[in-house]
Amino acid sequence: MFGKRKDKAGAGTHTTGQDLELASSHEPKEANGHQHHHPRYNHNGHKVTKGIHPDGESGRRGVHPHHFLRISARSTSKISMIVNVLWPFVPVAIAVRYTHPEAHEWIFALNYIAMVPTANLIGFAGQELARKLPKVFGVLLETFLGGIVEIVLFMVLLRKNNDDPADEERYNNFIPVIRAAILGSILANVLLCMGFCFFAGGMRREEQEFDAAISEVGSGLLLTAGFGLMIPAAFFTSLSGSTSVDLDADGLTDKVLTISRVTSVILFIAFLVYVWFQMRTHHSIYDAVLERDEAKDQDRHKDLKKAKLTLTECILALVIAITFVCLHAVFLVEEIEFIVVERGVSDSFMGLILVPLVEKAAEHLTAVDEAWDNQMNFALAHVLGATIQTALFNGPLVVIVGWGLHKAMDLNFEIFNAVILILAIIVAGNFLRDGKSNYLEGALCIMIYIIIAVASFNYPNPHHGAAGTSEPDPSTGNEAAGHKLRFMR
Repeated sequence: MFGKRKDKAGAGTHTTGQDLELASSHEPKEANGHQHHHPRYNHNGHKVTKGIHPDGESGRRGVHPHHFLRISARSTSKISMIVNVLWPFVPVAIAVRYTHPEAHEWIFALNYIAMVPTANLIGFAGQELARKLPKVFGVLLETFLGGIVEIVLFMVLLRKNNDDPADEERYNNFIPVIRAAILGSILANVLLCMGFCFFAGGMRREEQEFDAAISEVGSGLLLTAGFGLMIPAAFFTSLSGSTSVDLDADGLTDKVLTISRVTSVILFIAFLVYVWFQMRTHHSIYDAVLERDEAKDQDRHKDLKKAKLTLTECILALVIAITFVCLHAVFLVEEIEFIVVERGVSDSFMGLILVPLVEKAAEHLTAVDEAWDNQMNFALAHVLGATIQTALFNGPLVVIVGWGLHKAMDLNFEIFNAVILILAIIVAGNFLRDGKSNYLEGALCIMIYIIIAVASFNYPNPHHGAAGTSEPDPSTGNEAAGHKLRFMR
């Protein structure tokens, strides 16, 4: 459990970040012509482990509890460090869930808050792990790890879903919440997070620039993903209620489900092509862009001097954080029905706003901190990368998993959500087009997101019978029972 500290560079010598050279072609050669490899040392004088990037070398091995807790508490930035004060909510949320199971509002609220520090730890451990890897691969891995919270929530919602109206005791149709959360995650990234990145960076500088390799590829993929996600909804809307086509409701639903599954497989393949494009065929372009961004980081010298987690500690932090995230996700999902039905919270607001905000908290903090430090390419790589992952990987993944579980998970989005998504992608693409950003563009993105949040909060819940199931019986006066998680389509 306890590791040992590695030997540091020459005890009596003074070195700086610029003076310490990595092993290179200047190393002396032996008489037989073979290059003699001397140990490599990084900017802090730590001996670099083979396969570890010098920027991520901690100088330690194994797990040191004191260092682990101190470094994790410090986190990546002041905002992330402040978020760590929410850790006491984690045990409290778990305790309340088991000691007061009838306190639905408290269970939902406490677990909602507890998701934030655990997601923040995933983001921090992912960033520490990314430092130890090649830049492009590190950013992709960090983005993927940031999306784990979203994947966990989607899978828990899908697993808890039971859309069989005949089973009244266990009827919970969470599929509309998942659909709304997929779009809400995209909106939270391209409007709220990107808006705060533009705004935060613009408060310190008149204008910030970013490379076309990041913005153009990202906005192009977003438009492609948006097109793919909207096809099933467009198909359903154009044929539902049509008298010119001999197709009943069940037949139309089956065709929409088939189109959704095929679309998901194609989008999944598109994600793999995108990853291959960044990591293999065009990685040198992204390496050069990110290296230039690192040079512009005003706090880079401070970041390099910070103590870092070991590889083992990174993995341990991820295991701890993911375990807690899974627990809180289960407890949170269990209370969604009560919050929507008994407290009248719109399920559109639940899926489009509340769920994405908590699942994306860590990624947003990381991206805004990078924009503040003038690393706009890194910030956009996280924002657009997370958005692309949701649209091309996480969303299609839940459809494919639902297919395997024989659940009717499709991409038949409501028109309200579909229109919002397309307009948001167009707005984001327009702001990315010129390769420059300022605080005005950021403020406008945030304002658009607030307008969407207000609209979704006031969006009514259609009756349980809106999709062809039974309507509530007015004579009973029990409207909530008939409307129980109606979740349209």
